[in-house]
Amino acid sequence: MSALTDHIVQAFSTNTFTQYIACFIVAMIPLIELRGAIPVAYIFEGLNPDGFNLLLGYVIIAIGNMIPVPIIFFFARKVLEWGADKPVIGKFFSFCLEKGHKGGEKLQSKAGRGLFVALMLFVGIPLPGTGAWTGTLAASILDMKFKDSIIAVICGVALAGVIVGLICTLGFGAWIGIAG
Repeated sequence: MSALTDHIVQAFSTNTFTQYIACFIVAMIPLIELRGAIPVAYIFEGLNPDGFNLLLGYVIIAIGNMIPVPIIFFFARKVLEWGADKPVIGKFFSFCLEKGHKGGEKLQSKAGRGLFVALMLFVGIPLPGTGAWTGTLAASILDMKFKDSIIAVICGVALAGVIVGLICTLGFGAWIGIAG
């Protein structure tokens, strides 16, 4: 078992391709998304400063975060509504629908006619429960146009990337300054 662990640690500490794949996968995970993948990218850059390109990492993370968006927009609402009354999955599916409805209602009440900007800010402000997954589900529940939803989510993901990147840069820089 120790040899396997050593191999995994080695793969993530020096293998740039594996690091990019890990960032891509983390960015696709609900609730973690870009907000969790960017700190991972900063860690990989620290482990492999000559190999890991942070800018390329950002692009890969943004793509990974956006891949589920069309699937969520077109299918998540239908699947959640179908499963809301099922015995094993019903509670979770109802929770997800409720989360989407609440997010959508909050967006619509605050936004009025500025729903595009509200969706962008909802996705872009890196707080728990916001992000591309929840924002896209809310847009689907609100029956926003697909094109408008996608553009707002892309802009929100870019905004979140900048904010989380600044936090990582300032936070990691402060930590390194204290440790050094």
